[in-house]
Amino acid sequence: MQSEIFESFRLCKRKPDGFPPAGVILNVYFMYAIVEIAGQQFRVEKDKKLYVHRLDAAEGDSVDFARVLLIGNDNGVTVGTPAIDGAKVTVKVLGHLQGEKVLVFKKKRRKGYQKMNGHRQQFTQVQIDDIVG
Repeated sequence: MQSEIFESFRLCKRKPDGFPPAGVILNVYFMYAIVEIAGQQFRVEKDKKLYVHRLDAAEGDSVDFARVLLIGNDNGVTVGTPAIDGAKVTVKVLGHLQGEKVLVFKKKRRKGYQKMNGHRQQFTQVQIDDIVG
């Protein structure tokens, strides 16, 4: 049937971008992992950017994390006990920066005690290059 073949994804103005017309099936393949970075667990995908606690690496360096706790893809989910042997996540360090200032104010009423502290957390922005596993 020639009428069922779609030449392109022409969308009408009322439909949001990115949705194909009715009847078109798109196969989307993706892989994700749960990895432990600097004591915290993150869900990562390829080309995703995220902020982690400060890493000892220069900007532009590649860093490998071997503590991969879970890998999910089209074939199913692989869960480690506690980590998956031979799996690793490679990230690229994009830069180092500081978070927003957090103010800590302590006071004891009727005692004349007030204390104000500020803190800015050190972060590293990384981009996920590759998930192997």
